[in-house]
Amino acid sequence: MTDAFGRAVRDHHRGDRTDPLRQGDGEETREHPIEAFYFDAFDPESDAGSWLASRLEGPVVDLGAGAGRHALWAQERFETVAVETSPALVETMRDRGVEDAREGDMFALRDAFERDRFASALAIGTQIGLAGSMGGLSAFLGDLAFVTTPDATAVVDCYDPSHPEATALLGYRGDPTPGLAHRVMWFSYAGTTDPTLHFRLFSPDRLREAALGTRWEVDAIDRSGTGDGPHYRAALRKR
Repeated sequence: MTDAFGRAVRDHHRGDRTDPLRQGDGEETREHPIEAFYFDAFDPESDAGSWLASRLEGPVVDLGAGAGRHALWAQERFETVAVETSPALVETMRDRGVEDAREGDMFALRDAFERDRFASALAIGTQIGLAGSMGGLSAFLGDLAFVTTPDATAVVDCYDPSHPEATALLGYRGDPTPGLAHRVMWFSYAGTTDPTLHFRLFSPDRLREAALGTRWEVDAIDRSGTGDGPHYRAALRKR
């Protein structure tokens, strides 16, 4: 793996970044706002922060934990395991004081953790879109159910393709099926480009559909703190 994305975030944290992190689709590119996305402190007192914080119990697993924004807050309250595929992001989290930062794949949870290991899970960063399909999303939720307790909670986020502004997303691709779309983009840093990422976009109704048979149900949908755009967060609860 080139890990251009992870190296850019790590270099930014260490004050060594001299090039921008670019994200693009074909010839369309833009600079990624690393500081705002990964290093602004999590505020549990804000409306958006309190909504999320009130739905977590320990021990918690933070999937796609980035630079540790949520993990740093959570570990002060309960046992927290932060998981990232990027070695450079794992280094960054450890540099920042995340106590249990691990390299791992959020789509291979049964290989990494035993049954009922966590009381809560967090997957913020729209990574559930990398499940690739409705079947892939259902499989992920089933695996997440395996590694969480019978009364567990989870918070995930995604982009809603039924929102009128979804088509303005970088890399947006439509789909004839209502409530589904695609997003395709790559990241480039210091002369290196990561493999292109293919996200599947799921509306809240499609997330509810994917959860059927996984023991999860969508307990609440939140759009506070996300502006008026297509981004949303979903609180899940075991049933």
